Amino acid sequence: MWTLTLRRGARAAVVTAEWYDAFGVVTSGRVQLELRDGEPGPVLGRDAGFWLRGTGVRALRNPGRRTARVRVFTPGAVTRQSTHPVRQPHHEGDDVNSTKDTETVAGPTTGRPSFPHRFRGLIGTGVFATLAAMVTTTVAAALARAAGVDFEIPDGGETIPLSGFTVVTGFFSVVGVVIAVALLRWSARPADRFVWTAVALSALSLVPALISGANAATITALLGLHLVAAAVMIPVLTRSLRTRTN
Repeated sequence: MWTLTLRRGARAAVVTAEWYDAFGVVTSGRVQLELRDGEPGPVLGRDAGFWLRGTGVRALRNPGRRTARVRVFTPGAVTRQSTHPVRQPHHEGDDVNSTKDTETVAGPTTGRPSFPHRFRGLIGTGVFATLAAMVTTTVAAALARAAGVDFEIPDGGETIPLSGFTVVTGFFSVVGVVIAVALLRWSARPADRFVWTAVALSALSLVPALISGANAATITALLGLHLVAAAVMIPVLTRSLRTRTN
């Protein structure tokens, strides 16, 4: 068993020795079959299985933007002595990684970055995004105060200090990073799920400002600051999740 990885727009020639009696299953992305006459064949989506023997297919191509992966099952595969996967050589002119499992038929190597590596990368991106959101929100609050917004909450007559915006933004930004990491670990579509979750939570976070009883200028400023923080965090974390799941 081995896994074929096709990057965006990549093409892999079908080599008879590798694909004879092999059965492929698309595990991510989309794969288009290229026929012998050069004409484009059908496009196969995730979980689609196919045989290539006797079909007149000369190559596999990735027509999409996401990396595509095909898990290939070879009935005649044998266990080898080496317990380490061996990187197969690239076919000339192809932009493709083919990884052969040399230990056992049941243990493929997918070529996907390990979870700890993706985990650290997402955390690092989240930290920088959190700092950026904290600075941006605090500066925006200072500008609003300079423009005459008092940020006074009637209940108790307290005025929100600039440091309060910094702390609250940092706390909820960290919560967003934790949610992103959890989705990367347990969700099959972490980027999409994160967008839905983050947008829903951002909408809920507007409620306290709306019912605070403050004057119109303060309420408007509070709503704007919530949206500023969301505008910094959500796109950055979503892009990072997409990068680590492609």
